[in-house]
Amino acid sequence: MVEGNKVELEIVTPKGRALSAAVDEVTAPSVSGEFGVLPGHVPVLAALRTGIVTYRVGQEQKRCAIGAGFAEAGANRMVILTDDYIEREGIDPVIIRKELAEVQTSLAKLSADVNQDDSTKEQAKLLIDKENWLAAQLELYGDPPPATMRPLEEWGPPDPMAEEDVPPPVGEAAKHG
Repeated sequence: MVEGNKVELEIVTPKGRALSAAVDEVTAPSVSGEFGVLPGHVPVLAALRTGIVTYRVGQEQKRCAIGAGFAEAGANRMVILTDDYIEREGIDPVIIRKELAEVQTSLAKLSADVNQDDSTKEQAKLLIDKENWLAAQLELYGDPPPATMRPLEEWGPPDPMAEEDVPPPVGEAAKHG
């Protein structure tokens, strides 16, 4: 049980509880942007993207990298469910950079394929997810890779409307009505 001015932070992976700490505040990467939780927070459920979780215990700021997942927060507790979790001490930047180069080479080969079917797109999505996880680890280590821009098949903007579906300007509707 935590004091009233703390948040009990738990990060849980399929392997079990990765982190349990009484903290003063938490910041997590949601799919809509980062959000913070302080003691007394209103209940919230959020989908998380791969990134860095920052939490403060007293004056000490701590960070860890997580994969995509979900967070449930309330007045004095925050639980993060994710497949991936790592602290800075567990990162070997040489190995991570090598893996990142291999993933980016595979992505380049897939994007060069002009006959992309659903299988190719799914394979690309998995590689992009892995690329994001590797990049988050390097960011946590303090040596982030250059930013990349990838087409957002799932979360990107909608296709433009067909010309016949575009409504007329407000003044035009009255003239033709």
